[in-house]
Amino acid sequence: MTPRDRVDRHVERWLPVLPDLDPDVEGAVTRMGALTRHLRAVKERGLADVDLPAHEFDTLHALAGRQGRAAPSEIATDLDMAPASVTARVDALARRQFVERIPSTVDRRRVDVALTDAGWAAWRGALDVLGAEEHRLLGALDPAERRLLSDLLRRVLLVTEQPAD
Repeated sequence: MTPRDRVDRHVERWLPVLPDLDPDVEGAVTRMGALTRHLRAVKERGLADVDLPAHEFDTLHALAGRQGRAAPSEIATDLDMAPASVTARVDALARRQFVERIPSTVDRRRVDVALTDAGWAAWRGALDVLGAEEHRLLGALDPAERRLLSDLLRRVLLVTEQPAD
């Protein structure tokens, strides 16, 4: 028998109130929300422990994902924010010596942002903390189950990327 969690009890409370409730949909959505909240809390605590605000980590993460160097406009695109907002983030990270502005190799008029050794170290330290919890949680599944979960979530996410009718 599958162990019960708090979402099972949640669904049981709502079924008499909403007889048309699909327990599988409610269970999946409620569990995804609980996991998201949990991971967000772990991220906040982990980043506080390494003295790195979430917005700074997100900016370092975007840069790391571009091999440590990008134009501010590319960072803005990756973070889905206005380019002017990225400037303030880059300024703060530069003051901490986590990034530096360097001339672009593609366009002499452009300045790129690059991670420094300290920036790489700060990003990696935070990533190790966050990744450890992700691996702990998904360690409940064997490799085939993790792949299946990832595939199923991809199918659901693809629906969100399509315009609603």
